[in-house]
Amino acid sequence: QVQLVESGGGLVQAGDSLRLSCAASGRAVNSCYMGWFRQAPGKEREFVAGIRWSGGSTYYADSVRGRFTVSRENAKTTMYLHMKRLRPEDTAVYYCAADPASTSFSISVREYEYWGQGTQVTVSS
Repeated sequence: QVQLVESGGGLVQAGDSLRLSCAASGRAVNSCYMGWFRQAPGKEREFVAGIRWSGGSTYYADSVRGRFTVSRENAKTTMYLHMKRLRPEDTAVYYCAADPASTSFSISVREYEYWGQGTQVTVSS
């Protein structure tokens, strides 16, 4: 079992920055691939960014590359999503997720076994 709790969402203006946190606990997180996903109203949940906890390799969706940065802090078993130059189209509920089973990184929602409750990010124009 992995428990995930997101925090840091809020209402910001276009161009602003925001940092999301995902506190992980439970089984060995350092064996997981971790991901950030988002879901806007009426749309499917989509991959945003991810990180391999062991080693720190990172992965990004094209829509956020260069604006978002994913990182993790081992001592706190916390993953972060640093978001810069936010746009109204970034508005969504953001979820963190853990994939303990895969041997390679995946952007597919179906590969992630554990999910947080989500945190709302709203970007006004």
